[in-house]
Amino acid sequence: MRLENLEYENMNREQKKIHDEISAGPRGSVRGPLAVWMHRPGLADKAQSLGAYCRYNSSLEPILSEFAICLIARIWGAGYEWKVHSKIAIEAGVSKSIIDEIEVGAKPSNLTREQKVIYDFTMLLHKDKKVSDKIYQDSANVLGSDRLVDLVGLLGYYTIISMTINVFGVQHTELSSPYMQDLENDIEI
Repeated sequence: MRLENLEYENMNREQKKIHDEISAGPRGSVRGPLAVWMHRPGLADKAQSLGAYCRYNSSLEPILSEFAICLIARIWGAGYEWKVHSKIAIEAGVSKSIIDEIEVGAKPSNLTREQKVIYDFTMLLHKDKKVSDKIYQDSANVLGSDRLVDLVGLLGYYTIISMTINVFGVQHTELSSPYMQDLENDIEI
């Protein structure tokens, strides 16, 4: 990792306060990209608050939000994020075969209508940095406005997570590299 995690005893009062708040919440501890953000407690506080909303309070059901998070992890080649959220996605009900297809960069088959809309929306947004009127309308019709707004927020948040993982080389204990293998094989759109 390019930036060492702060030891709790070396944190200032503001850092300890944010650390304790994160540890007392649903995450249970400060690790991964959140540990990087502890160097800037104002960022850590605001970002973890957005992340808590996106992950635990969104109008998107966990099966859909975790599917979208896995897409972002794969698009960015963020191994830490992939390792954590691919397991959570399967626990939330995303089929292992879909996760396996995403991992190797293939367009997943056997998607539900909602998953297909999320896949098309996410892939187009990251490829073109916008979505077409057709994809927008399809997404709005299937997801509704609340879930669509939450999807955009979730995609943005997990893009920041991915950037942090990749820039600072955040590693998962089960990975030898912070980056996913076969990054030259872009995920199929």
